[in-house]
Amino acid sequence: MAQITIVGLGPGERRQLTLSAWDVLAAADEVWLRTAHHPVVAHLPERLSLHSFDSLYETAETFELVYQTIVERVLELGQREQGVIYAVPGHPLVGEATVTGLLAAARQAELSVRVVDGLSFIEPALTALEMDALDGLQIVDALDVAARHHPLLLPDLPALIAQVYSRTVASELKLVLMNQYPDDHPAVLVDAAGTAAQWLRRVPLYEIDRHEVTPLTSLYLAPTPPVQSFEGFQDTIARLRAPDGCPWDRQQTHASLRPNLLEETYEVLAAIDADDVAGLREELGDLLLQIVLQTQIAIEDGEFLMGEVIADIDAKLKRRHPHVWGDVQVNDAAEVGVNWEKLKAQERVDRGRADRSPLDGVPQALPALAQAVAYLSRVKKSGTTLPDSSSAMHVIQESLAALQDDPSPEGLGELLFAVATLAQHWGLDPESALREANRAFAARYASRADEVNEQAHR
Repeated sequence: MAQITIVGLGPGERRQLTLSAWDVLAAADEVWLRTAHHPVVAHLPERLSLHSFDSLYETAETFELVYQTIVERVLELGQREQGVIYAVPGHPLVGEATVTGLLAAARQAELSVRVVDGLSFIEPALTALEMDALDGLQIVDALDVAARHHPLLLPDLPALIAQVYSRTVASELKLVLMNQYPDDHPAVLVDAAGTAAQWLRRVPLYEIDRHEVTPLTSLYLAPTPPVQSFEGFQDTIARLRAPDGCPWDRQQTHASLRPNLLEETYEVLAAIDADDVAGLREELGDLLLQIVLQTQIAIEDGEFLMGEVIADIDAKLKRRHPHVWGDVQVNDAAEVGVNWEKLKAQERVDRGRADRSPLDGVPQALPALAQAVAYLSRVKKSGTTLPDSSSAMHVIQESLAALQDDPSPEGLGELLFAVATLAQHWGLDPESALREANRAFAARYASRADEVNEQAHR
């Protein structure tokens, strides 16, 4: 009867083969191996006719193409009357892309598949590390992590990263991990776990590519001591809002926290203006608190979840960056801005708001000068030509003359808006410029006050 039998060969020692796997192999005449480079292969029954797909690794351009070719070939072999026995290292469903591909293809072809369990690298690695997998262990593939720009790992929990094939992989992996973990974070390289050749090497994260690694090498990362993950912080905020949490936090609403949100936003800006990196780190944390607290209130009220907040902004970013996640070509940042406004206009059409002005999205709560800058920026991005710098300067001169004869809020507003227009041409942010002037004025005033106080005490 045609069938695909997938056998796990275990981590590397004959004694680690399951009885079920040995029974299948002992009764077989022919076995197809994903790779013959596995210690157990030397201990298989001599009468077995062994075939491997190792040659594909030497000729195919990518691992994906290798796996696809193996799936197609095993599926073809499985349709023979005698079926096929396909053997893979470890457990068939731990780090074996060909097996998941085979299962999907076999379902589509209505072909029977039997999976014979094998001991994976995970169990011996747990023994070597003396840890319990249920203590939040995250298990990922090194190639998947290395292919990202930021690791999808919670630093609060331990992580086991499999298949650190080479120093090149280790180097790429290290660079991604150091976006989340300190350079000197404790790590353990585990090689050939569960075999006589097993070794462990404890090193700081930045050193993992300075040591010899093999296709049997895994990397263990200990959890970071304090809460450092977004999810861990969410749990902290949820605890504050819990029935036995903080009375003040529990009574807050979206509206009551509005002043806090504004205040923390301005404190972030102040840290940026002062070029205070340590202050910026602290103030960003305070601002994050406001965001997570607002979302926690929404969760409790059944309004939305944090996942929906993140999914919405993630989808928006990818939708508005087709030159990154699509096939749109742009030459410079100016083209990105023009394309951004076109995409936003299409979004308004899709929502039935095509008649709305592009300026409608500018928050009314912005400080007036910052709001003027936002208006001018929106208008410029929409393709409308702004008055040139000489025209803006002319308006400034006219406004000054008119104000001398008749000081009025309207005239002062025109003057300030013209200043904002001129700043737009010069590539300057008038809000930040005025904030810096305010800071300098306050510093001078404080200095003079100190001088007066000193003279008064002489």
